[in-house]
Amino acid sequence: MMRVLFLVQGEGRGHLTQALSLAQLLKIAGHEVIGALVGVTADRDVPAFFSEAFDAPITPVFSPGLVYNAGSNALEPLKTTIGALRAVRPFWQSIKQVNRHIREQRPDVVVNFYEMLGGLTYALLKPSVPMVCIAHQYMAFHPNFQRPPGQWLYRQAFRLNTRLTCIGARELLALSFDKQPDEPRQRLRVVPPLLRQEVTNIKPTAGNSLLAYVTQPGLASAIQRAHEQHPRIPIDGFHAGTDVPDQIIDDTLTYHAIDGKRFLDFMGRCKAIITTAGFESVCEAAYLGKPALMIPQPNHFEQSCNAIDGQRAGVGVAAAGFDLNTLLDYIPLHNAGVNEQFRAWYGQGYFLFLAAINRATSSHPTSTGGFFRSRVRHLLRP
Repeated sequence: MMRVLFLVQGEGRGHLTQALSLAQLLKIAGHEVIGALVGVTADRDVPAFFSEAFDAPITPVFSPGLVYNAGSNALEPLKTTIGALRAVRPFWQSIKQVNRHIREQRPDVVVNFYEMLGGLTYALLKPSVPMVCIAHQYMAFHPNFQRPPGQWLYRQAFRLNTRLTCIGARELLALSFDKQPDEPRQRLRVVPPLLRQEVTNIKPTAGNSLLAYVTQPGLASAIQRAHEQHPRIPIDGFHAGTDVPDQIIDDTLTYHAIDGKRFLDFMGRCKAIITTAGFESVCEAAYLGKPALMIPQPNHFEQSCNAIDGQRAGVGVAAAGFDLNTLLDYIPLHNAGVNEQFRAWYGQGYFLFLAAINRATSSHPTSTGGFFRSRVRHLLRP
């Protein structure tokens, strides 16, 4: 039995959900997850859905977060950078806290879900415990990964941030919509998505309604306009501005309060989903056989990549903004065989993740500092 410590970026839902999924997998295999260090800010605590479902102790650790425009929900890179620079002193204290926790808990392996504290702790303080890093973002180091044209500055910032999360890692496990060759020179192994058992236990049915996850004010107004153009198409929207379970607008439009369990239930019986291009939600839809309209948040380079990659893999269609006609035109063309292939790929994950954990604990220590220095010069290449 191995003792495993998690380090999880607390921004958004995806990395936390992946941590819950891997914890379930490790428990089935007889290993023990001894705790999770979760990156938080003054305005963002550990989400209730994670703290209520995670069985081991959770330790919040300060980590600078992303800054979004309150009105448009667009990512603001300049304000994000300024906020990170202002937080240098508390960030250093967090690095020491992570190192101290690793030293005191003495896990066999640390699994880092895209938290920069992990890479910087291993770069500066060099814990002896091996670290494995897991995230879809590591596909950025794969030659087959497609990126949007232009956006040079956003691309370099994304690559730099991603590299900083994984300094000192024995392996990078890149979550992917489909099977791709490994990249040994990058310490990169391509693995299936991590999905919670709550998703895989759902028995999907064919439905007539569209399902939307509405966290942006602009998206809510766009749904209203689309509803007026297509009043006969049923739409269910899980709306951050709704605090009642079911807010019936009319016969074919209903908003619901944000509720993760109910959202999955609705996904299991909808016709298609409308979502931002977060990797996790698109994978859940793909597993359940639901085509997705993927709308990246403005200025969010990672989500722009996800949308292009998801469209390449055939799990949905990408769009710059909310366009119901794009989704309606795509649905008849969606290849259901892609969803079968996705589920088969997902089914290989149990063995691939356990093999990676075993390799990390059994391999001889290697120096990764030289590797990191040799890669820095590539970060600014177009």
